[in-house]
Amino acid sequence: MSNALIAEFPTVVVPAPQPSGAVDELLRPLLHLAHGSPYLRYIPSPPFVRNGVEYTVPHFVFNGPLAGGDTIRLGLFAAIHGDEPESARSLIALAQLLVAEPQLAAGYQLHLYPVCNPTGFARGTRCAQSGLDLNREFWRDSAEPEVWWLEHELITRRFLGLISLHSDDTANGYYAYVRGAVFTENLARPALAAAAQWLPADSRPVIDGFCNHGGLLHDCFAGILSIPPANLDPEPFELILETAQSAPSPIQVQANLAAILAIFEAYRGFMGYQTGI
Repeated sequence: MSNALIAEFPTVVVPAPQPSGAVDELLRPLLHLAHGSPYLRYIPSPPFVRNGVEYTVPHFVFNGPLAGGDTIRLGLFAAIHGDEPESARSLIALAQLLVAEPQLAAGYQLHLYPVCNPTGFARGTRCAQSGLDLNREFWRDSAEPEVWWLEHELITRRFLGLISLHSDDTANGYYAYVRGAVFTENLARPALAAAAQWLPADSRPVIDGFCNHGGLLHDCFAGILSIPPANLDPEPFELILETAQSAPSPIQVQANLAAILAIFEAYRGFMGYQTGI
């Protein structure tokens, strides 16, 4: 997708749009924090309208305390499927935790996208209001405004890593898709170990048609939210973390928090090793 095409962010103008109540309710605590925290900023997408209701894709930026060396810029994404609210709640909880304990993200700039599918989230449906599964639309010249803007973010932000959160209604535990840079599995293993205190690794030998290696999957569907289809140097890591939707919501959130914090720590170690620190 060209930058010129991305610049033509699609909007539909209709009279007197109304805000999306479900997303606003979810974000209210985080918006309050963003007003008072020196670490957290709110930068939503341009608005778009569906059936007279105005939506944006929420975007928060957390700038952790400086830690020496280059800042590590990561993108964290949730609720690309609107019926997986635990993923969104996990990013909300992460931001709340980091505002209270910013040293947990020292050296990081985190771009948090807690509701990537606001129309589906408002309706409680996997797909967007258009009827499309947004997580099959990426890098396919999609006309979906959420996808267009997220692709723009992925191109321009040049993240060093992506973490996407999901909740699987067929899972019996926690698991991760491992993609991107060759060291990604070295981030996924401590993430699974940390999450295991809340949710053990999914024990199914095959998950959605892909072989499960102790909670790690190396293949995935086409069209998912992912790094741009270009040769990037350095190549970002990509991790898709999946909770068991049957588990209580607080357990899913705690498992995700444990996994994400373990990834932060493991990646710091990897960067220190690379630079000889």
